[in-house]
Amino acid sequence: MTRTILFAPSSPLLRPQMTELDTLRGIAVSLVVLFHSFGFLYGLKGLSGFPKIFVALTMSGWVGVNLFFVLSGFLITGILLDTKIRMDYYGRFYVRRALRILPLYYAVLVLLLVLARTGLVPRHVSWSFLGLSAIYLANVTTLLGVPMQYGVLWSLAVEEHFYLLWPAAVRNLSRRNVILCASAVALLCLLLRMLYCALGITGGGYTWLSADGLAMGAMLAAFARAPVDARKQVRRFVALAFAGGLTMLIIGAPFGIFLARHFLGLTLRATAIDLFFASVVGLTLLIGTSRWKSFVNLRIFQFLGRISYGVYLAHMLVFEVVAHLLDRYWPGLQPAAGHFSVMVLQFSIAGSSTIGLTYLSRCYFEEPFLRLKERPRIAVPVQLPGSVLEVKHREPETVTSAVRG
Repeated sequence: MTRTILFAPSSPLLRPQMTELDTLRGIAVSLVVLFHSFGFLYGLKGLSGFPKIFVALTMSGWVGVNLFFVLSGFLITGILLDTKIRMDYYGRFYVRRALRILPLYYAVLVLLLVLARTGLVPRHVSWSFLGLSAIYLANVTTLLGVPMQYGVLWSLAVEEHFYLLWPAAVRNLSRRNVILCASAVALLCLLLRMLYCALGITGGGYTWLSADGLAMGAMLAAFARAPVDARKQVRRFVALAFAGGLTMLIIGAPFGIFLARHFLGLTLRATAIDLFFASVVGLTLLIGTSRWKSFVNLRIFQFLGRISYGVYLAHMLVFEVVAHLLDRYWPGLQPAAGHFSVMVLQFSIAGSSTIGLTYLSRCYFEEPFLRLKERPRIAVPVQLPGSVLEVKHREPETVTSAVRG
């Protein structure tokens, strides 16, 4: 019997376009933007009633980065697993990643330099920081004596380190061993956080302390490609991940896990959050292939998800430029602590500007590079266990496009 496939067998969860994941991306970037626009920027001083509740809720929006990590681990590991038999495995992967990520990333670095040098954003940006960020070391600049000067870049560095190292692991390991390796990475990150905490060392966003979300997404990708009853495997993973995260929260609650206080609170919180989001991604896949798929296909978040890479990279710069212009020309609209209505007005101006600019960037700057990923049809060997090898003359696409985009 001969069969030709474009993604793993016996897994209806995997489709050429998994739009429900765009919904999650949109939610993730919304959480981060709200965090930077309200809770992180102003705090709760002078607020009461609904404004205080709203701003307090945004103060947890940083967890959107954890959701991004889990999504990245899932999508990238899926691509690697589905193409590991290709002769151009490494070249294809790295070229496609570069075309997706590097043009906009370096454009934002140039923009950061220009805006800082012209005084349109109130931040100092050194050549040392820009140089380290250009080679994706923004998350370890403090180790080299260079302060972090644009905070959102740290998570991009973590993901690039993952892209650099993980393809070799997936290429040389079986699906089962990919799960074991990802589990070991997640455990190692937790143990290292415990060690740093015990020694009183502030770890920041170092890759070796932050990669467990990527590892958990990788585990989910491997379970979703189980040769038999993948949906059941994913359901089990979702249940175990949720139970594990809930258990850690319960254990850590007396030790300040929600406020990251004390030893257990500091070390368990990230793992608990990553486990929760791993279960959310798995559950979203299950719902997205069921009769209830409309609940996870939300158009506004899918739109934000498709431009989320640009929104994530540029939103802080746009917000700072808007704040600078308001301060110069309309000082009465420059919000201060406690003035919620003015906060909302500035957020509306800066947020809509961010969305408009990043949409234009996606259409007219990023898309030409993305089209370069399309290559002439080539012969790709695809084989199922116990079947005859057949050649399929086209590029197999197993998941939606690149992370955050």
